Amino acid sequence: MKISARNVLDGTVKAVKLGAVNSEVDVDLPGGLGIVATVTNDSVTELGLTAGKPVKVLVKASSVLVLADGSGIRLSARNRLEGVVSGLTDGPVSAAVAIALPNGTTVFATITHEGAAALGLTPGLPVAAIFKASAVILGVSV
Repeated sequence: MKISARNVLDGTVKAVKLGAVNSEVDVDLPGGLGIVATVTNDSVTELGLTAGKPVKVLVKASSVLVLADGSGIRLSARNRLEGVVSGLTDGPVSAAVAIALPNGTTVFATITHEGAAALGLTPGLPVAAIFKASAVILGVSV
């Protein structure tokens, strides 16, 4: 399968918390990192999401926010992966930001040129990749 999402991460379901319509799925990533996904209860059933199940975590780069100098800032977005800028392709409208995580994985974000300039993004700058649980799509092998 090929997919347009820039961020495709391997993970393992840690826990599933069922709600009335949606469920929260905690996913462990390599290196002790984790994320939370919000998916429908039907998806939990159809994908067989239970603790220990390997999953693919998909997040579009345009759904990833970049936070620089975020110490002490609290956000409602459930996912915050700390890393450093490892690559920056800046154009007149948009910038593609590569964020190297401590586990060796890279997360990609697409932000505005003005946003990249305002944050002073340069390789080596500590940043966090921020995205909502509802922006995460989970996939399983069949």
